[in-house]
Amino acid sequence: MSKSNKAVLLSALVFPGAGHLFLKRYITGAVLVCASLSALYLIVADILERALSIVEKIERGEVSPDVAAIAELLSRQPIANESQLLDAALPVLVICWLIGIADSYRCGRALDRHDT
Repeated sequence: MSKSNKAVLLSALVFPGAGHLFLKRYITGAVLVCASLSALYLIVADILERALSIVEKIERGEVSPDVAAIAELLSRQPIANESQLLDAALPVLVICWLIGIADSYRCGRALDRHDT
């Protein structure tokens, strides 16, 4: 299997930047990994914060442990600042993933041509 194919598979299936690290493009790989981890952290932190808030409300008896009540709480919009940050995190993660795939393919193809 060629280096470009391995790099693309690593970037697509493992994590953004993994293909670059495989190709020894450490700076680009580290930037993609850090940006993706930061975006993923924001997404997971928001999900956990919302879940813990709902659990606390259920424990205090403010909300019944009913699927409909929990779904209604989840549908409420977060505060404007939190919403903007969260709205930016998912596109950043997706863009990093797509850039990682495309650029690792490009770098891998260049190395494949150089090796032959």
